[in-house]
Amino acid sequence: MCVGCREKKYKRELLRIVRTPEGITKIDRSGKMSGRGAYVCSQKKCLEKAIKSNALKRALQADLSPEVLEDLKEQLENQDE
Repeated sequence: MCVGCREKKYKRELLRIVRTPEGITKIDRSGKMSGRGAYVCSQKKCLEKAIKSNALKRALQADLSPEVLEDLKEQLENQDE
């Protein structure tokens, strides 16, 4: 389920965002990295909604700095290319 729009979708239609045991937050393209994960649609609006509503913060159980959030947005934009 996407933490942004709350729609249920197939796992391969969603992007996994993971907080690694080291505390690094990034997009997990393989879906197999160790750590706490949350899923969002591959649309920028869903990521922004998850950030605005603090759903991503709750799902990852971590405070996310503005730098990390901008990095996630950039990774999402670069994935489309």
